[in-house]
Amino acid sequence: MSFITPQFMLRNKTAVRLYESYAKDMPIIDYHCHISPQEIYEDRRFDSITQLWLGGDHYKWRLIRSDGVPEEEITGEADPRLKFKRFAAALPKAIGNPMYHWCHLELKRYFGYDGILNADTADLVYDLANKRLAEPDMSARGIISRSNVRMIGTTDDPVDDLKWHRLLAGDSSFKTMVCPSFRPDKAINIDKPGFLEYIGLLQESAGVKIRSIQELFQALDARLDYFVENGCLATDHGLDYMVYAPSTVEQTDRIFKKALNSQPLTAEECEMYKTAVLLHLGREYAKRNIVMQIHYGVQRNANKKMLRALGPDTGFDCISTVECSSAVAGFLDALDCEGLLPKTILYSLNSADNAMLDTVIGSFQGSIVPGKIQHGAAWWFHDTAFGMEAHLRSLASLSILGNFIGMLTDSRSLLSYTRHEYFRRLLCSIIGQWVEDGEYPCDEAALESIIKGISYENAARYFGVRQL
Repeated sequence: MSFITPQFMLRNKTAVRLYESYAKDMPIIDYHCHISPQEIYEDRRFDSITQLWLGGDHYKWRLIRSDGVPEEEITGEADPRLKFKRFAAALPKAIGNPMYHWCHLELKRYFGYDGILNADTADLVYDLANKRLAEPDMSARGIISRSNVRMIGTTDDPVDDLKWHRLLAGDSSFKTMVCPSFRPDKAINIDKPGFLEYIGLLQESAGVKIRSIQELFQALDARLDYFVENGCLATDHGLDYMVYAPSTVEQTDRIFKKALNSQPLTAEECEMYKTAVLLHLGREYAKRNIVMQIHYGVQRNANKKMLRALGPDTGFDCISTVECSSAVAGFLDALDCEGLLPKTILYSLNSADNAMLDTVIGSFQGSIVPGKIQHGAAWWFHDTAFGMEAHLRSLASLSILGNFIGMLTDSRSLLSYTRHEYFRRLLCSIIGQWVEDGEYPCDEAALESIIKGISYENAARYFGVRQL
């Protein structure tokens, strides 16, 4: 039974033409992901499909847990084949979940499997996939190259020495750009465990004794310069919710020194500190012409028992509903008033923020690049067919869809590049339907420009990646 046909998710004739002509063969700019640069440099090979698929993918872990499978057979020491069979048995029940589509796209594109995965086919697929993984082009670099990935933006802590990025930059045999992204969350989260220990790591890596807020800024700036020297094109911030609580330098310094002395802080003081650090960093990003990404709207580690057992980023986060519209606008406005608002991508995990973000970005655009302020791709729990379509329709209704910089994987899996294909098929379906419904003319030159732009060219221009 063939499932992933050439017309998969292409719901009209115009969509098929647009996808085949303009989207299908465009390169990929994966500007935000969690792939390990060490794995890329060392050209990691995988022992089994279980290791590749289930080794660190909390999307899949959540799905298996929802089928009542014991944790030992998900993240524990159970036999790899058994783990895979548990996933295969759960997958057919996930009708309407993008995981069903992603998995079958990956099986088709990387393993040549044209059927469906279920309990009955699990052993067949397991053996076929493992045999394929032993072939030369299924290493980390091989997967990236055959996926036509032009640029990868990893996610990196300011204290990272960027060893693997430097080695990759010096390796002319690998053509894909692998760029570090500066993510200073641990220096911002003054209210999270481990803050003081992290400040110690930061001052060591920056060579700056950190006893005041100004010295903290000096240390962050030094590390940011180091990242830029090593190819950094973007930064990222993972916030529980967006903050904007302005304070004076003196107030922020007092708050920071209280934290250094292990004194308790109020919620207001924490927000004032976070705002001050984010504003400082935003100014520095603008001066260096690098992109600021802000992800917010997350309730992390909701299940404390499982946090203690497995640690963070293991599939126990959920959507937050904190209202942030005034904070988002206030933050952007403060930087814009100083003439130091960088190129910025905003992502909310709460889809109720779609229209708000689509109108906020229109209030702060600039001439340095079309779409200077972006509403980032449907993210995490929303990179579904429903979530992506809702995002695209809202963006089109309230902004300029043609300037959108497109999809990203936000993934730890090397096979996730099929999410770009999934997104492009949905994009072509939506635009194709508008054309067929007479809501947009069949202007081939305009349609080509829009599809190629959103698929690849806009992101290449936005991040300064050399285009084809």
